[in-house]
Amino acid sequence: MTEQTIQYLTVGTADEARDIAILSRAATNGEDAPALVWLGGYRSDMTGTKAAELDRFAEENGLACIRLDYSGHGASKGDFNKGTISRWLEETMAVLRHTAPRRIVVVGSSMGGWIALRLVEELRKAQIGPEIAGLLLIAPAPDFTVELIEPNLSDEEKTSLEGRGYFEEPSEYSTEPNIFTRDLIEDGRDNRVLQGIIQTGCPVYILQGMNDEDVPYTHALKLLEHLPADDVVLSLIRDGDHRLSRPQDIERMLAAAKSLVS
Repeated sequence: MTEQTIQYLTVGTADEARDIAILSRAATNGEDAPALVWLGGYRSDMTGTKAAELDRFAEENGLACIRLDYSGHGASKGDFNKGTISRWLEETMAVLRHTAPRRIVVVGSSMGGWIALRLVEELRKAQIGPEIAGLLLIAPAPDFTVELIEPNLSDEEKTSLEGRGYFEEPSEYSTEPNIFTRDLIEDGRDNRVLQGIIQTGCPVYILQGMNDEDVPYTHALKLLEHLPADDVVLSLIRDGDHRLSRPQDIERMLAAAKSLVS
């Protein structure tokens, strides 16, 4: 693969300024195909297996591909503990204004699926920016703070949130614990998408593992209920976990991406 250089975009001002890392690949096929935009999950980064394979697919097919790390993630600067859906959505929109693609297919993994759905709402509201030609949501976790975290908080976690402003839980993907802040949870309530009909105006492809212990597959079924107006394909992978990074999972992801950019 062609080596790429990380670019940095400053988002916010004064104490809120943070440098957001971007990997952007230009299209080479000269056709009017949409650019692929990668939105990663909570505590993931743009060099993970799925993101790298999507970029490789883009290069092989002459497509543009835009990846970014949210503040506090990967190569980006900023305090992770200040992160909220609103803040990471703001950074995503700033990167799209900076790179200025005309049409995009957004590939959102886990929390990135939530940010992708909020991105659609904000672009429709603004009536400017790129046209969204398709959504590919991988183990999507819309409203996860409201739907999956808050109902399951222990008394100890509630006390920690009230007293310290955050709580910790072990992560199976890292030696460092996951940290969930009061700001993240409160902001999550303001960014809910599973409240009515979600109108994306584009085809939607959802990949979901049935052995996902982080985001149960029933959550994808609930999302489906909120997408009655769109052309939606939901693929349930019986032995798939949350990461969906096995070779067969990558094949499914790339096949779905190909169908959306064609």
